[in-house]
Amino acid sequence: MTNQFTGEVGEKIAVDFLRQQNFKILETNFKSKFGEVDIVAVDGDTLVFVEVKTRNSRQFGLPEEAVNRQKIDHITKTIFYYRSTHKNLPEGDRVDVVAIELKDDDQIERVELLKNVTG
Repeated sequence: MTNQFTGEVGEKIAVDFLRQQNFKILETNFKSKFGEVDIVAVDGDTLVFVEVKTRNSRQFGLPEEAVNRQKIDHITKTIFYYRSTHKNLPEGDRVDVVAIELKDDDQIERVELLKNVTG
């Protein structure tokens, strides 16, 4: 399975998972000059920017370990851009990570939502 395909599968799993958690999905794959955010959603009264990380092995560590300070900084800048180009958004915002691990047969082994990873 290619990394791109793994990422696409992971994003679909994440969207379904977030909907089950009562998130309202606003957009997927939002692009700005600062980078791309996998999912933009609303959780209650909070605007949430979600980074999805999917792995089919732990050779390079846990999926959530791939979300480093630089990635979080790009997402944070994207929040300001998104707010400047969209109206009627919730006041609060946060950055979440959905970590997904797949088994060798592409079945879901783990899906975990890590809220407010900016600290």
